[in-house]
Amino acid sequence: MTGFLIGVIVVLIAAVIFVWKFYSGKLQSAEKEGFAKGEEHRRQQDEATLKAAQKAAQDEMQTAKQQTAEAERLIQQAKLQLEEADKEAENRKKEILVEAKDEIYKLRQEAEKEIRDRRNEISKQERRIHQKEETLDKKIDAAEQKEQAVQEKMQEVENLKTEAENIRQEQISTLERISELTREQAKEYMLKTLEEDLVHEKAVKISSYEQQLKEECEEKARSYISLAIAKCASDQVSEAAVSVVALPNDEMKGRIIGREGRNIRTLETLTGVDLIIDDTPEAITLSCFDQVRREIARIALERLISDGRIHPSRIEEMVEKAKREVEHKIKQEGERAVLETNVHGLNHELIKLLGRLKFRTSYRQNVLTHSIEVAQLSGVLAAELGVDVSLAKRAGLLHDIGKALTSEMEGSHVQLGVDVCRKCHENAEVLHAIEAHHNDVEPRTAIACIVQAADAISAARPGARSENYDSYIKRLEKLEEICMSYKGVEKCYAVQAGREIRVMIQPDIINDEKMVLVARQIAQQIENEMEYPGQIKVNLIRESRVADYAK
Repeated sequence: MTGFLIGVIVVLIAAVIFVWKFYSGKLQSAEKEGFAKGEEHRRQQDEATLKAAQKAAQDEMQTAKQQTAEAERLIQQAKLQLEEADKEAENRKKEILVEAKDEIYKLRQEAEKEIRDRRNEISKQERRIHQKEETLDKKIDAAEQKEQAVQEKMQEVENLKTEAENIRQEQISTLERISELTREQAKEYMLKTLEEDLVHEKAVKISSYEQQLKEECEEKARSYISLAIAKCASDQVSEAAVSVVALPNDEMKGRIIGREGRNIRTLETLTGVDLIIDDTPEAITLSCFDQVRREIARIALERLISDGRIHPSRIEEMVEKAKREVEHKIKQEGERAVLETNVHGLNHELIKLLGRLKFRTSYRQNVLTHSIEVAQLSGVLAAELGVDVSLAKRAGLLHDIGKALTSEMEGSHVQLGVDVCRKCHENAEVLHAIEAHHNDVEPRTAIACIVQAADAISAARPGARSENYDSYIKRLEKLEEICMSYKGVEKCYAVQAGREIRVMIQPDIINDEKMVLVARQIAQQIENEMEYPGQIKVNLIRESRVADYAK
């Protein structure tokens, strides 16, 4: 503000000097009339400028005064607020001190009360302990008195036992003298009689329990299995070990063979498949036990035939494309199986192995189709029995996963499946179901039993599988051999394609009661030593014939 006032004063002094010079010049130039008008005009302009400067200075001074007054007012207001804040802080300080004193007083009162309560409780506990000690002393005294009484009674019992043993020995001697049998002979006679009675009772009980279980279990089993089969209607499949590729004409056979057989040798070397070119019109047969290699060869050959350019380099190119296509198809088949069974969260390696099952057969049944069917059957059975459906489907889908690795690794498909699923961190119940579905271990969970039943249903349905003639004959021979190993069996016949075994027994060796036990033993041995689809009925026949002649 001081600088501003100095500036205004300087302006006013300059204006005064200017006016003084102006009037001095006017007196000096009065003689010069030619400049009179110009000087007058300049004077008027200077006066106007001076008035404007004075007015601006007055406005600035007025504004400065207002700002100074406003600043003083704000300073005064700030002082008032500061005084009020100091007063409020002092009051708050006093309030806090009062509250703290009250809180300390309350805490002291509570602590003293708690100490008094604890002292009272300790006094009560001491009184109770003292009372218990007195009661315990009384009980110990009573127990000692009872023990003494028991010792006296035990002595009396020992005396009575000795006397009873003496009487017993006298009675045994009297019985031996009367029956003319020694003790061992009498014991043997009683055991023999008891064994015969027990055999009869055991046979009756077994027959009764079996009949009751059959009536209850067969009804439920028929209901569950019929429902599962009805909901899972699969096609009958039969996979072969050969593929046939159609040719547009017989001239194509010569082009496929090539000059000196180079084309056919190249194709067989790259794919590992035997090409059988015979007199069959317009067809070539591809033979290989590995369906993946056979599929690669089939795709490559069909593309070569449609392309028309058949030479070693083109064959190599087509085989590589066919391999990539088959790999893609394997992945697609695995994903299709997962979507069809509604099993989610599988490891991508397991999905790939599922796709490889598309090109794997067991007794000419496609393993992937079988696995999907087992998963669906397991889901239906689990739903009927109130078990986790998703877990049952997962175990059913993966139960034969090891068959995708049997051509590459050593070991049974069960163990390989368990190992690969364990590496992929599968559920422990799924691992147990895989391990137990062929009775390698005893099934311990409901899921394992369901998968085992679903696997048997899928394998045993008509048209699902076919076995060769040699294995079929060996199975029937083994069945008859087991039955003939039992004493008292005269003849046995395997009928109904090995689904029933009829055993003719000798009536003088095996009676009606022992028939039930022998039938059970034969059935158990068949279960332990043989592998077969479905079930085998053991039918024992005992016939007594008496012949006489009238002369």
